Amino acid sequence: MNIKHITIHQMRLFHSLATHLSFTAVAKELHLSQSGVSIQIKRLAESVGIPLIEKIGKKIYLTDAGKELYAATDDILNRLDLLNSDIQDMGENIKGPLRISGITTSKYFMPHLLGRFLKTYPDVEPSLTITNQTKVTQRLVENLDDIFIMGTFPLNIELQAEYFLDNPLVLVAPVDHPLANEKNIPLSTIAKERFISREQGSGTRAFRTHLFKESGLKANTYMELGSAEAIKQAVMAGLGISVLSLHNLQLELEAGLLTVLDVEQFPIKRKWYAVHLKEKKLSRTAQKFLEFLLDDGTRTLREETNNKLEIYRKKTT
Repeated sequence: MNIKHITIHQMRLFHSLATHLSFTAVAKELHLSQSGVSIQIKRLAESVGIPLIEKIGKKIYLTDAGKELYAATDDILNRLDLLNSDIQDMGENIKGPLRISGITTSKYFMPHLLGRFLKTYPDVEPSLTITNQTKVTQRLVENLDDIFIMGTFPLNIELQAEYFLDNPLVLVAPVDHPLANEKNIPLSTIAKERFISREQGSGTRAFRTHLFKESGLKANTYMELGSAEAIKQAVMAGLGISVLSLHNLQLELEAGLLTVLDVEQFPIKRKWYAVHLKEKKLSRTAQKFLEFLLDDGTRTLREETNNKLEIYRKKTT
């Protein structure tokens, strides 16, 4: 393999193609024509002297050489991006890109935390991706972002995970639910209720399934919905009950639109972690944001969560 004449532009093209395995996706991501992408990839293969991809039907696959080149370009481009961030950060100001991914429930606090951070460091250019647990984990494995906000994380790869906030999970029901005023409701009773559930891949769903399985029970999943907002509406409509993060429920509980059931083993305190690959060298900007999460940045949020839990405890005693 002869790579002496590969350009940075060609590396970015090939890295994008190896990531997406689609010429259309590469063209869209890099704002190029599909024909232009095809020509550049062909020239790259000619320069290397070995086929880098193969097409079987409509699908694109990497050859062994392509896989080796992908790993090399991934390392080089990450180093270049880090170098760019470090050069930008050599002054006193914290600035430049900050890429964050978070699981769905984090949307209730991450925009607020980012807003507070940007008030102090307005030259930072943030990118926030909110999606389900499975997709965030995939982004983590592919090292697509700087920091990943997660409740659970894979144990089969080397990670650095910093706890920064509690994530209490509670059982919510319509305010007129027959169990609304009951105390210490057995989990076996709750298992008979109709559950409104998130889709497969949701961290909250996985936790609920595991909890019931440990008790020899199986939740009665009545309906699957793709967001916490949709679930809250379904619960308010009397279609069932659900397990949700207390962070999701401030407005609905204050307005008396939902109630928290007093169920044994609830509320459960899960934790929020700021995660990144252990060998990843964070840019100065990403490191400063991590310090912000672990220090004063989440202090107000922690106080609000503790107040909500205190209100819940008074309700159930």
